[in-house]
Amino acid sequence: MAKISPHEALIHIMVTVSAADRSMTDNELAKIGSITRSLPVFSDFNEENLVSIAADCSEILQNENGLDQIFDNALEVLPSHLHETAYALAVDVAAADLSLEQEELRLLQILRDTLNIDRLACAAIERGARARHQSL
Repeated sequence: MAKISPHEALIHIMVTVSAADRSMTDNELAKIGSITRSLPVFSDFNEENLVSIAADCSEILQNENGLDQIFDNALEVLPSHLHETAYALAVDVAAADLSLEQEELRLLQILRDTLNIDRLACAAIERGARARHQSL
């Protein structure tokens, strides 16, 4: 497989988290779209590529070691200063449904270990997501 871009790596992570419980909900897909349209890390991203990048991710995940490949690709192409960003995006997508399934929690744990994110940073990211997704 050709080397992917940092944008692709971030999208692959978000799609992987969304698909972790075998169900990509409308809320999760909307969150991914919103993130790619609004966050500075995607300021020069061409949104027309989102669907094909998500499809590429789904194809990779069909492989026997697909999850490892997604995370290895991310480690290879994401600069270290974007590791916390990648985790924050993953947490936001997982929280989009206002409940986290066991599969999503496990995937987030693997991701934070893979990206070597400090426990305090993880806690802050998770708490921020919880605060952003509260309802009345």
